[in-house]
Amino acid sequence: MLQLGERIVIVDDRFEQNLPVGEYGYIIAYDRNNDSAFDYIIRVPKANRQFYVPGSDIELERTLLELEADRIEKEALIDFALSTRNEELFNRIMNVERTDEQPSDDDASKEVLSREEFIRQVNLKAWI
Repeated sequence: MLQLGERIVIVDDRFEQNLPVGEYGYIIAYDRNNDSAFDYIIRVPKANRQFYVPGSDIELERTLLELEADRIEKEALIDFALSTRNEELFNRIMNVERTDEQPSDDDASKEVLSREEFIRQVNLKAWI
């Protein structure tokens, strides 16, 4: 639950209330009515209005700034890896690590069955 007075950004307008998406606002109250779909009451200074909003329509400003910083950092590392032709760094950033050295778990879990044992298991499953 977000704290009162925190600066938020409106990221969605789920109930189509003509919310100013992308604008800043402040949480001024909680909507404690159990019958309501709204979680917060926010104040948007630019619109000079208060809005009832669900929790999914708003996001903390600092969270959005951290996500944007991470995205910019990843793009800069990709540009650096491409300009220096550093394939290892590029693969690590893009999460395309090769796992050729590690044996897969599927191969290790399969046991080699004799022909008679295989037929017995199939017949047992067919009986059930």
